[in-house]
Amino acid sequence: MIETSQIIPLFVAIPLGGAFLTSLTSKKLNWLADILGIGATLVLFVLSLMSVRLVYLYDILIYKVGAWNPPIGIVMVMDGLTSFMLVTVNLVAFLIACYSINYMEKFTSKWSFYTLFLLMLAGMNGVIVTGDLFNLFVFLEIAAIASYALVAFGTEKFELEAAFKYAVMGSVGSLFILLGIGFLYGYTSTLNMADMANVLKEKGVSNVTLMVSVLFLMGFGFKAAIVPFHAWLPDAHPSAPAPISAMLSGVLIKSLGIYALCRIVFNIIGITAPISNILMFLGALSMVVGVFLAIGQWDFKRLLAYHSISQIGYVVLGIGIGTPLGILGGLFHLFNHSVFKSLLFLNSGAVEYSTGTRDLKEMGGLASKMPMTGSTSFIASMSIAGIPPFNGFWSKLIIIIAAVQASHYWYAFWAVLASILTLASFMKVMKYAFLGKLGEKWSQIKEVPGFMQLSMLLLALICVVGGLLVLPSVSEVFLRKASDALLQGVDYATTILSNV
Repeated sequence: MIETSQIIPLFVAIPLGGAFLTSLTSKKLNWLADILGIGATLVLFVLSLMSVRLVYLYDILIYKVGAWNPPIGIVMVMDGLTSFMLVTVNLVAFLIACYSINYMEKFTSKWSFYTLFLLMLAGMNGVIVTGDLFNLFVFLEIAAIASYALVAFGTEKFELEAAFKYAVMGSVGSLFILLGIGFLYGYTSTLNMADMANVLKEKGVSNVTLMVSVLFLMGFGFKAAIVPFHAWLPDAHPSAPAPISAMLSGVLIKSLGIYALCRIVFNIIGITAPISNILMFLGALSMVVGVFLAIGQWDFKRLLAYHSISQIGYVVLGIGIGTPLGILGGLFHLFNHSVFKSLLFLNSGAVEYSTGTRDLKEMGGLASKMPMTGSTSFIASMSIAGIPPFNGFWSKLIIIIAAVQASHYWYAFWAVLASILTLASFMKVMKYAFLGKLGEKWSQIKEVPGFMQLSMLLLALICVVGGLLVLPSVSEVFLRKASDALLQGVDYATTILSNV
């Protein structure tokens, strides 16, 4: 147990070390920045796969920082939900780092990009593995501040404006979270998440826990871009370079928003019927509002940004249902959305890389010149629309079935409607961008370079075979372990402290 737990701090140490080395050595050697970025993310992805195996064998791993026992000492924890999120985040990060080898050549400061990218990754991994609530906030801010800089990376006027708006609204969300942590600390006299859960369980529901629940719903709602806390996202995602758009939509809003909210609501405060109803309502509202706003968009990346809001709604709805099937479906859709939405943003980046435009009205027939981009975009479009046999179909189906089983028929109806409208939206994308007659001004364009194609191909393959994750033999190791971590509720505290 002691030896295996040593893997946990590596998820923070490796990207931090990579960021430091990149900033120190790669200012004049772009190829070295590529090697450090790819190397760090590959090692992290391999370690995340190892973590799934370790959780399957040991159920839970605990690393005591400085060998101090909790609740006095800081701990890092790895359970089923932790390993699930680590695989999701580091898989996407590795493929985006590969894509960036070619894409970021058009920017002058590649070493700055990789430094900020690895800092953001360190923050996300830190949020996932920490067992201390204040450290969760610290890691969240590391990831958030790096993402503010990355949104403004191109330094154009609209990019700086979007980054400023994102930073202001992100800071508001962070303030709500910090206030919530402060009130909880004052009420429980501890910052260790397991110890805090025990104290709250003993004291029962009070006005403090109700107020803190509202603060966390607002704070993490901003981070996850749930309606009505979504206003920053439609500007920030289109403005960022395509790899960062993919990271923001693919994993950042999930690790800083959805994961942190679920961990606190389920495992510290304890899920209650009012919180469950609020989550389901906000999830359905995000699904419908996001997809209606997306349909009218002609900017490729802005359209995808609104669909991020809509698809996060499915995740929140599934988790809010609170049943074993609902939580499993919500987490499954979280993974699937990370894959197909990252792919779609990389597709949009490839189109912009070759044509110099994001306006769908100016495109047409691009699949004839960019077959890999067109094919992978079709796969991702079918996945996000929930068309079988692609991965998005299975997670949406599970969420809808869970809603019906729990007698939430209207929520099931809105989930189906949003999926139909999503299909209509992406039929428009395929028609105007990739099908039809090739415009004369695009007659000389070429497919994007090899590393960009490789990343898109691998993500598309996961979209095709991702449905296999629902098979019992695979689900038991990966998805069910993650959902069980939430289903155990505040008993999470007993499990943690008994394993120290």
